[in-house]
Amino acid sequence: MAHILKELYEKTNEYTAFYTGGDIQWTTDGGQFLCQCEDVIKVIDINTLSNVLTIGEVNEDKEETDQIYTFQLSNNNEVVVTAHKSGLMKLWDKNTGQQKKVWRSGHKGAVARLAFDSTDTNIASAGSDGNVRLWDLNHYTCISSLHGAMGVFTIVKYHPDISKQLIFGAADDTKIRSWDTKSGKELQIYSGHFSKVTSLLFTPDGQHMVSSGRDRVLILWKINESKALKVIPVYESIETALLLPASFRIPNFKKKLEMDGIYVACAGEKGVVKVWNMQMSRLMFEQNNSLVSPASEEGGLAITHLLFNEARNMVSVVTVDHNIIIHDLETFNCLKQMIGFTDEILDIIFIGKDETHFIVATNSRDLKHYELDNLNCKIVKGHTDIVLSLANFPTRPDMFVSSGKDNTVRIWINQSNNEIQCLGVGYRHTASVGSVFTAQTSDKFFVSVSQDNCLKIWDVPKNQDAIDVKLNATHTELAHQMDINCVAVSPNDKIIATASQDKTAKLWSEDLSLLGVLKGHRRGIWCIRFSPVDQVVCTSSLKTFEGHESSVLKIEFLSKGQQIISSGADGLLKLWNIKTSESKMSLDNHDGKVWSMTVNKNESLIITGGSDSKLVKLKDVTVERREKLAKEREELILQEQELQNLLHDKKLVKALKLALRMERPLHVLKIINEVLKHGHNKLFETLKEINHTQKETLLRFAVEWNTNNKNCHAAQIVFNILTPEIISGNLKVANLESFIEASLPYTERHFERLTNLLQDLNFITYTVNCMQPHAVKY
Repeated sequence: MAHILKELYEKTNEYTAFYTGGDIQWTTDGGQFLCQCEDVIKVIDINTLSNVLTIGEVNEDKEETDQIYTFQLSNNNEVVVTAHKSGLMKLWDKNTGQQKKVWRSGHKGAVARLAFDSTDTNIASAGSDGNVRLWDLNHYTCISSLHGAMGVFTIVKYHPDISKQLIFGAADDTKIRSWDTKSGKELQIYSGHFSKVTSLLFTPDGQHMVSSGRDRVLILWKINESKALKVIPVYESIETALLLPASFRIPNFKKKLEMDGIYVACAGEKGVVKVWNMQMSRLMFEQNNSLVSPASEEGGLAITHLLFNEARNMVSVVTVDHNIIIHDLETFNCLKQMIGFTDEILDIIFIGKDETHFIVATNSRDLKHYELDNLNCKIVKGHTDIVLSLANFPTRPDMFVSSGKDNTVRIWINQSNNEIQCLGVGYRHTASVGSVFTAQTSDKFFVSVSQDNCLKIWDVPKNQDAIDVKLNATHTELAHQMDINCVAVSPNDKIIATASQDKTAKLWSEDLSLLGVLKGHRRGIWCIRFSPVDQVVCTSSLKTFEGHESSVLKIEFLSKGQQIISSGADGLLKLWNIKTSESKMSLDNHDGKVWSMTVNKNESLIITGGSDSKLVKLKDVTVERREKLAKEREELILQEQELQNLLHDKKLVKALKLALRMERPLHVLKIINEVLKHGHNKLFETLKEINHTQKETLLRFAVEWNTNNKNCHAAQIVFNILTPEIISGNLKVANLESFIEASLPYTERHFERLTNLLQDLNFITYTVNCMQPHAVKY
C-alpha cells in the first residue's frame, strides 16, 4: 500500500555490540560467552545471540565509569572477578550479576591478568608492577606476594594439580617464572622466548607445559627443569594457543588413538589455525577454510583467542575484528558466526527474492551477511580493504555490487544455498571507490564513482557461473574536481546523477555526456536520489526541509515519490511529506551519525546503521496506528452517546463514573452541580459509590475548578468530603503540598485539619505567620 502516506515507523529490533575487545570466556556447558564490552561484561546466549545478563555497573557518564581491565570466570562458573582502573577488585555472582565483594588489589599499577586455582578458593592477580598477589576468597585477604618479574604480566596460571602448589607467570621480561604458592618462593625461571609470551598450557600428565609467543615459536618445557625440550618455529607471531584433547580428530589428519603425543592448536597473524605435534616438531594440520583475514602488516593481529569447549567438542576463534567463529573440532566446519562489534556501519542493502537477508558493510574488509529474522551472520571475504558502498539489482534480487578502499568494485551473487560468491572484480579506479549504483530496469550494467573524481560504467558478466572474472569498464569520465560522494541511476536507466564535495550535482547521459549541473549547496553533497515517479532528483536542498541539526547523510523516496526518509549526522531519522515540507516523524534510535539506511520493496521495513555500531530494524505501523485511532474514535463516540443517555435518564452515579473514566472535567462538574441540587448529603452518598482511582481523578479535576470563581464552590465541597479519606490514608495524593496550596481558600477548621495531617504524616515543616489561609508559607 505504497500510495498511502507513511506516518510512523516503530523499532522492532536492535542489534548492538556485545564484545568490544579484551577478555572473553566460554562457560563449561558451552551455552554462553562472557564478553568484555566497554565497561561491563555481557553474558551472551550462543543459540539466541541475546544478552541474558550484564555484569558490572552501567554508567552513562563515561568519565565516572570504573573501567574493567580484565576479568576471570571461576572453574565452577559460579562467580566472576573483575579488576578495575580504580585499583579495586570485585566479586560478582555469575548467575544474577549481583556484586558480592569489593577489595583493593594492593598493586602499584593496573591489574593485567587474573587466574583461579583449580578449587576456586584462591585467585591470583598479576599487575603492571611486576608482582603477583595471591588472594584467599574465603576471607578476601592477601596470603602471598610474589616478586621477581619485571614489567606488565601477560600470563598468570596456577598448575592444575593443586597438590604441586605451583603458580606460573610471564611478564615483559619474556621469562616464565614459577613460584611456590605456600611459601611465595621463586622456584624456576624458564628462559627461551625473546618476545611477549602469549599463552601457557599444561599437559594432562602434569609434567610438561607448552608456551607460545610473539617471537614465532612454540616451546615444550619439562616443568621440573628450566631447559626447553623442543623449540618449534611456526613462522608467524602467535597470539593464542590451546592444548587439544587426546582423542581429537581433524580432517586430513589420520592420527592413531594409541599413539602418544602433545598436540597444540595455535593462531596469530596469518588468521589460520594450525595444529602441531610438539614431540615430533611437525605441523599436522593447517586450516584451509578460514574466514579470518590475515593481519595487514607483519607482526600484527588477526586471531586473538582460541577457546575449546569439551562439552560440545567445539573450538571458537576470536578475531581482532571482534568476530567469534565457532568450529566443530571433528570436521572443523564453521557452525556459527557471531559479530561482537561492527564498528561504524557504512552501508546496508536487502538481498534475495523475499528480502529475508541483508548485507552490511562495516569499517572492515569483510561483508556481513545477516538473516533478517534472527540476525544470524556469515562473513563474506573478498575485498582487501574497507568496504564503503553496496547496491542491489531490482531486477535480480540475488545479485549485488560492492566497492571499497582497495580501489575495486565487485559483483556478487547469492546462491541457492545462501552462500555469497564473487562473480567479478573491477580494478580500473586509482583511489577509494565511495559509491556504486545498479541499473534499475535490467542487470546489464552498474556505475561507480571514486576519489579519483571519475565516473565509470561497468558491464555485468554474461557468464554468471564464472568466479572472480575481470570486469570491463565501458565508459569513464572525469566527472568532478573534488571527491565524488554518491552516484544514482534514474528509474528508466537513461540518466546518471553524481554528487560531489565540490557542492554540485551533475546529470549524465548513458554515454556519460554532461546533461546539466545542479548548483545551490553551500557544502559538499552526501547523497543523491531520483524520484521513482516524477522527473525530480533529490539532493536534500533542491527543495529544502529544515529539521536535521547537522549533515543529512542518506535519503530515500517513499510512497511513490510523495515522501522522503532521511538520516543525519545528528542521529535522527526523519520522514518528510514533499508537498508540505512537513516532518511527519522523527526517531532518535542512534547515538551517532546514521551513515546507512535501506528500505525494502514494499516499504514495510527499514534498517539503519551508524557510527554507534547499532543495527536498528523499523517496521511501518501506519495502518495499525490509523486503525487504532479509528477504533479509539469509535469507542469515544459510543461513550459520548452513553454519557448523554445516562444524563438524560438522570442516572448520575453511572454518568459520573463514565465521565471520570473518559477524563471529562466539564461533564464531571455538571454532574456534581446536578447532584448538589439535592443537597450536600446526596453528593456525599454519591462519592461513596466511586473507587479510589476515580476519587483521585475527581480531586485533580477539583483543583482545576478551584482556579475559577464560578466553579470553586463545587470544588470546595468535594475537598471537604474527601479530606477525611486523605487523613486516614485511604486516598493517596501524589503531591500533597501542591494539592493543599491549590485547594485554598478554606475555613479555619479545614485549615487546622490539614495542618494536623501534614504534621502526622511528616510531609513538610512549615510556619504559620497568621491564621488566614492565604498566609501559609512553606
